[in-house]
Amino acid sequence: MDSQVLVALGLSLLGGLSTSLGALFVVISQAPNLKMLGLLQGFAAGLMLSISFFDLAHNAINSIGFLKGNLWFFAGVIFFALVSNFIPEPTLASISSAKGKKKDGDDRGKDIMKKHRRQVLFSGIITAVGISLHNFPEGMAVFLGSMKGLRVGLNLALAIALHNIPEGVAVALPVYFATQSKWQAFKLATLSGLAEPLGVIIVAYLFPSSLNPEILEGLLGAVGGVMAFLTLHEMLPLAFDYAGQKRAVKAVFFGMAFMSASLYFLERSLPADMSL
Repeated sequence: MDSQVLVALGLSLLGGLSTSLGALFVVISQAPNLKMLGLLQGFAAGLMLSISFFDLAHNAINSIGFLKGNLWFFAGVIFFALVSNFIPEPTLASISSAKGKKKDGDDRGKDIMKKHRRQVLFSGIITAVGISLHNFPEGMAVFLGSMKGLRVGLNLALAIALHNIPEGVAVALPVYFATQSKWQAFKLATLSGLAEPLGVIIVAYLFPSSLNPEILEGLLGAVGGVMAFLTLHEMLPLAFDYAGQKRAVKAVFFGMAFMSASLYFLERSLPADMSL
């Protein structure tokens, strides 16, 4: 297997398996700190915005021109908007309803409680399927970023990994409530994240290893559009809900500053012959 594909596969595993970290929050504490998750979402949103606008879109415009760069960027926006329209990303809202159902079940008897558990388990499975489908294009993004260079792929993988932690919570918590099995909750959350490396494997066979540089830059511009839409449409609203608007905005700018610093130190620390 090509070394670029192996690198992309490793980076996508980092992002995909971060759903397991979200599941660990559930397994260990059973009641995740939503404020901390909101701050993580805000921080990841800052990383994503920085990558999208200051790196991917900026490089696409400089490489293939203002018009083509913008067309590719907004093609990515439209593509992921359609994905989100047909496969809306599940949130932690179902968790609160699950808790409410648990209280109702205690009042009405064990039979109703069993029915509620089955309903919550079904919602957890649907959540896992939705997140898997949602993670697939993220794996494609990591692969295309890795074709550009290690820096781009690493930055995308880091931002996506932080974004995937609450997704792991969203899968694990209803499954744990329904089954009372920590292993089942952890396993299903982990499996939902494996769609990301699967996306790398499939797209590696769709795209030749030596793409036309103009097409590669255009695709990366489209990835920037995907990341920008994901950030503004899904990550920021979650950050505002869980951490509050003021704290979330601070976390966003902290994430942007962190990304700028990481780019600087990464470029200085990598060997001169390694692609960035």
